[in-house]
Amino acid sequence: MTAERFSGHAAAEAARDELMRALARTGIVLPSLSVDPVSYSYPHPRPLIELGRCNLETTFKLIAALKKAAGR
Repeated sequence: MTAERFSGHAAAEAARDELMRALARTGIVLPSLSVDPVSYSYPHPRPLIELGRCNLETTFKLIAALKKAAGR
């Protein structure tokens, strides 16, 4: 999925869902992961994905997953 291929609310929800599934495959859950509704209020909406807040355990899981993906 690329941003160039999709636009609008449906695309933002699809991106959020894909990110959620990818994170889940690594054991990471971001409970606040959502589409930011305020980002639709501009004349030319540019949807934003709100990653939200996470606890330290989830933060360290994210760090480990990113390091692994980067080959470190």
